[in-house]
Amino acid sequence: MENRQLGASGLHVPVLSFGTATFGGQGDFFKAWGNTQLADAKKLVNLCLDAGVNLFDTANVYSHGVSEEILGLALEGLRNRVLISTKATFTMGDGPNDFGSSRFHLITSVEASLRRLKTDYIDIFHLHGFDANTPVEETLRTLDDLITAGKIRYIACSNFSGWHLMKSLSASERYGWAKYVAHQAYYSLLDREFEWELMPLGIDQKVSTIVWSPLASGQLGGKYRRGQPIPQDNRRSQGGSHGPETDYERLYKIVDALDEVAEETGKTVAQVAINWLLQRPTVANIIIGARNEEQLKQNLDAVGWNLTVDQVKKLDAASDRDPIYPYWHQRQNLKLNPLPRFY
Repeated sequence: MENRQLGASGLHVPVLSFGTATFGGQGDFFKAWGNTQLADAKKLVNLCLDAGVNLFDTANVYSHGVSEEILGLALEGLRNRVLISTKATFTMGDGPNDFGSSRFHLITSVEASLRRLKTDYIDIFHLHGFDANTPVEETLRTLDDLITAGKIRYIACSNFSGWHLMKSLSASERYGWAKYVAHQAYYSLLDREFEWELMPLGIDQKVSTIVWSPLASGQLGGKYRRGQPIPQDNRRSQGGSHGPETDYERLYKIVDALDEVAEETGKTVAQVAINWLLQRPTVANIIIGARNEEQLKQNLDAVGWNLTVDQVKKLDAASDRDPIYPYWHQRQNLKLNPLPRFY
């Protein structure tokens, strides 16, 4: 398993991590993701470790804490072999301080996650979203204090806009606090808006990307095909996904290109879609999920090989789309605003 350096930190992470949103299956939203309980969770953890995947990603809102609890139990006796990533920001209760990135909520959230995960520290702690109600100085000072206290080791963010991330990095630099070393972001062949601003920012500021939903909620997994009914047995159809409405003609165009490359490589459509992401600038890690061992084994086979330059170009062309303003205007003068180099 290849490992890559995470942003401007000294931490190295495997290029794949295992996402545990399927653990627990509590509530309608997460039930659509899966309902993995402890016995199966232990099997999936061991499969990951055998393949060199030692980073496990969760969040406090996944099944309202149950995912963290199951992961903590599944990792008993293995803590010195693994990296744990979790998140906070979203609502965890009915009180006025049960959400957000305030000092109160973050400290409460970290303490609760540590108890559920049965650990003394969190390796990578993410803000799950940007809190526009709390000053970034309060948030970042709190995160820096939690690092000093030894409760978290590295900080990252998720689902930030470019200005959210840049403002935060500037405040950290101004006051000498810890900086975000990674941005966990939605990115796939189907949804490439990440490349317009967040990728150039990551290149400039040495912020790595941890990709979530690399298969666009299963739409790039091989089941969605031209001329066939839209599958109803997946997370998106069952209400377990958010995101923009799908342009199916564009999706099928991408799947057609994926089919061609899959035939050339002898890999599956899903494996090709994941491997394409590993060729992109700033991408240090891709979160893969699985409801069962077979799905996990297939996803693990997305690494250990590389698409050719021509195959990458074919997928780029099939998935390209016109950017919105101001990005289309910036692309009119590439001398001033060079695009990230992909190959």
